[in-house]
Amino acid sequence: MSVKIAVPKETADGETRVAMVPKVAAKLAKMNVDIRVAKGAGEGSRIPDDAYDDPVQISDQAADIFGADIVLGVNAPEPKQIGEMKKGSVLISFVQAHNNPETVKALNDAGVTCFAMELVPRITRAQSMDALSSQASAAGYKAALMAANALERFLPMLTTAAGTIRPAKVLVIGAGVAGLQAIATAKRLGAKVFAYDVRTDTKEQVESLGADFLMAEGVKAEAEGGYARELTDEEKKKQQDMLEKNMADADAVITTAAVPGKPAPKIISEAMVDSMKPGSVLIDLGASGGGNCELTKPDEVVTHGSVTIHGPSNVPALLAEHASEMYAQNLFNFLQLIVVPEAGQEDAKPADKTHKLEIDWDDEVLAKSALTHDGQIVNDAAKQALEGSA
Repeated sequence: MSVKIAVPKETADGETRVAMVPKVAAKLAKMNVDIRVAKGAGEGSRIPDDAYDDPVQISDQAADIFGADIVLGVNAPEPKQIGEMKKGSVLISFVQAHNNPETVKALNDAGVTCFAMELVPRITRAQSMDALSSQASAAGYKAALMAANALERFLPMLTTAAGTIRPAKVLVIGAGVAGLQAIATAKRLGAKVFAYDVRTDTKEQVESLGADFLMAEGVKAEAEGGYARELTDEEKKKQQDMLEKNMADADAVITTAAVPGKPAPKIISEAMVDSMKPGSVLIDLGASGGGNCELTKPDEVVTHGSVTIHGPSNVPALLAEHASEMYAQNLFNFLQLIVVPEAGQEDAKPADKTHKLEIDWDDEVLAKSALTHDGQIVNDAAKQALEGSA
């Protein structure tokens, strides 16, 4: 009996991505698994149902989708939908457990094993499964375009009959995947780019993209997993003083700071926004976690004085086609760990091999990506976050 893999239609507001695109589904089909995609699942990404070739099945029956052995999503299904899943089945999606306790409870009640894509460890072997990075690269690219579009000035230096116009100055705060992509895009658009990150080991990467790296004296906050630790009050003061000075000279500011499992760190105060010059813009990619700026409102455009603050909470969804394509490939790579060939098929041709669902809990990637299993939260950080908010 083949493994049944299903892709539901996303229900979150503003979500246009889909967890499986036709060309990746075709690769998955070669593993002789049963693939079902919910009717209309790809509409937001401009993928019609008939773009999925046989043997992929299109279904409008919830039982076909949520009764599968493995359910793939961009976001976790609604609690009611999770309740329709089989005990022992697997969900692979973004969950953000600390923000969605009802989802986690539904997973435990249903006995579903959930692998949360935001928990995939940032180790070399798991790079091809790192959906946080693939989606962050989309967000950083789009953020630079949003800044250019919102700014009522040219980004590049232009020499015209009326004289020479200096290039706009763009300040990117946070030099992770999103920040580096924002730096690269703003630089390609011709802006003069500055960047800051509390992790001083990002300096070389920033400068390799042609940007100037800013440093707050005595502030260094490298942490495990490529993220940053929270700063002390004294460090925050040094950081803010340095940033306020540079923000006052910037035309556009893009913030990308995030701490996994916690609200987005507040880096920019109202006073710092007040220091920005008239007509400047701020794009806050931390909006989904509450914002890096204390004036940010998720999914709203706020005008403070003569500064415009954009707080998009799901930027990858604005690039649904390529964001979905990258995410689907991340899922395909992850599936290789749990959908494995049946024993005794060493001499069989790839097209003749049958596969089974098997979870090796000694595999570091699987063990660290797991959120729930057998009715329990198995990720310590998620458990502590949920217990602390209860």
